[in-house]
This record gives sequence, C-alpha cells and structure tokens, in this order.
Amino acid sequence: MGLTAGIVGLPNVGKSTLFNAITKSKALSANYPFATIEPNVGFVEIKDERLQKLVDVIHPKSVVFTSFSFTDIAGLVKGASLGEGLGNQFLSHIRECDAICQVVRCFDDGDIIHVNGKVDPIFDIETINLELAYADLDVIEKRIGKIEKKAQLKVDKESVVEYNLLLKAKEILSNGGAIRDLNLDKESTDMLKGYNFLTQKPMIYVMNVGEDDINEDNEYVKKVREFSAKTNTKCVKICARIEEELCELDDEERKAFLEDFGIKETGLDKLVKEAYDTLGLATYFTAGEKECKAWTFRKGMKAPECAGIIHSDFEKGFIRAEIIAYKDFLEYGSLQKAKEAGKMRSEGKEYVFQDGDIALFRFNN
Repeated sequence: MGLTAGIVGLPNVGKSTLFNAITKSKALSANYPFATIEPNVGFVEIKDERLQKLVDVIHPKSVVFTSFSFTDIAGLVKGASLGEGLGNQFLSHIRECDAICQVVRCFDDGDIIHVNGKVDPIFDIETINLELAYADLDVIEKRIGKIEKKAQLKVDKESVVEYNLLLKAKEILSNGGAIRDLNLDKESTDMLKGYNFLTQKPMIYVMNVGEDDINEDNEYVKKVREFSAKTNTKCVKICARIEEELCELDDEERKAFLEDFGIKETGLDKLVKEAYDTLGLATYFTAGEKECKAWTFRKGMKAPECAGIIHSDFEKGFIRAEIIAYKDFLEYGSLQKAKEAGKMRSEGKEYVFQDGDIALFRFNN
C-alpha cells in the first residue's frame, strides 16, 4: 500500500526543487514558467526510525522500508482548466494520487520570477484551487449530460443516487468549496471515488520558505496557517533549498546539518507524517533474521486484512496474529526478551491493528 502524492503549484514556487530533494532525482528546475513539461515521477523510501532500531537489534539479511511516490506536474496558471499554459491535460497525471501537495511560495527573492508579479500565497492557493475545481466541474458536467434523463425518469435507483450526488458536488464547487468538504457517508464517498475528483483528495499545503524563516514563521506562513485552519486542511513548512542540500549528505552529515539549523526533523519527515495522518494510515512491522519490513495499513483495519497486505493467502487462511507492541520491544531491548516478559499477545480475527505493532501471522496454506 504505497502512498502516492501529486505535487502542484504555480510556476517558480519550488515544486521541482522540492521534488529533486525528496526523491534525490535531477528533475529540471529552472527560473522560468513551464520548465516541467512532462510529469516527473519519483519514489522515496520512508526511513522509519522504528524499523531501523529493529534492524540494529536483529541484523536481518534484508530491510524493506515503505515507499512514497511523488508526481511533479507542470506549474499551473490561471485558466489551466481551459487550456491556458500547459492546460488541464497535466492534471490527469495526478488524478490517481492519494493526496495533493500544493507547494506555496512563502519567500521573497527578487532573482526568482513570480508568475503574478508579487508574492501572495493566499491568492496563489485560491488560483490553484479554482483550477482544480474547474477541472472537476468539467468531469461532472459531462457525466450529468449522460445520466440526467435516466435519473429524472427514475429508470434505476443507482442513476438517481449518482445524479443527486453529482448535483451536490457541482453546487459546492460552484460556491468556491471542494468536494472533500461534503459531509458524505461511506457509500456516497466510495461512489464518487470512481471519478478521481481532484478536490475530493486530501490537500496539504507545503509552505516553501527561505533559510532564514525555517525556525520562525514569516507573515506569509502565518496567512497560510490561518487559511489552512479555516478550510480544515493540513499545512507543512519546509525550505526546499535546505532539503536539496540534505539529500546530498550521508546520515552523520545530515544530523549535524539539522543541528546547525536547529531543526529536529527534515521537511520530508514532516510531510510524510502529515500525509499519513491525513489519509488515516499507519505502519506495522514484520521482523526476522531473513527480513525486517515495514507495511502501510489503514487505521481501523483488522488482523486478517493486515495479513492480506502481505499476501491474499494470509488473509484467506488467517488463524491468528502474534503481536508485540513496538514500545515493549523498545523497553526490553529485543523481541525475545519482550516475549519472555509476557508481552507477546495472540490476537484473533477481530483485533484492530495499532501503529507500531510487530506481527507474526499464523495461517493455513
């Protein structure tokens, strides 16, 4: 269950610089609009320190971290949904993503052109959000045209439900909102998911600041935080330039670099945490001499479902899960000592997995 995120934003806000940094790739980053013509896709391993501590104790033959996929598309401009700039064709590249990371310029720099001539993060956010809304409205209008008569004649119940849902979505978008703001039940949410609406996806505002503002919020950041709170979205402050430098360093150098700046964790670490929280995701581990591995699951999943993430046969033949909580492993220093202390639990089909669980599954072949 790898996490995927689409990176959007106006030209020259630091999208490609951030993408280069977090994926250690060399996507084109230039001081002119539309430097990114084709979408860039990169994968980054999530270096969960909990898995690393398991590895340090167990010394397995192989280690597998969970991964995070980023798709960086061309900078959007006002009118993108109508074909301005590179047009809404590039929005299709992020329709399959789990979440959208909107990079917002929160720094002044006379050497870096701003497409609108001035730095105004709220105006920039509203510009991008409007284009995402227009793109969704276009999908809605086309679909309504196909099912409207059938729904109005009540030919079948499903078309009526779908039609009414699309009308709700159209109304909220037309009033400046997002589809994710609709208070829908699970069935309705799942029905709309098939459309991959952009404004239904969780939004995280990535506030790109200069090095001098990494520890203190400037006025731009304060405005975005206020906007984020009002719209029930997440925001993360990073410095893309610092992240770019960090990606070139080894672990020891990176640690010293962060200490020099007074930073406890990298921007990528913060972004991943917010993304996981926004999407309701968590991590469990499997650990043995052959392999230690991190697995991503959705909060609320029961033991058989989590077993199925490894292999469908594990879910079909599930018998039980033997669980040691990560905090118990940490307290006793090893899985064996935690087990000897009675900290290994045998859990059945109704057990709801918790973040940090270390699991061994028993199943019938």
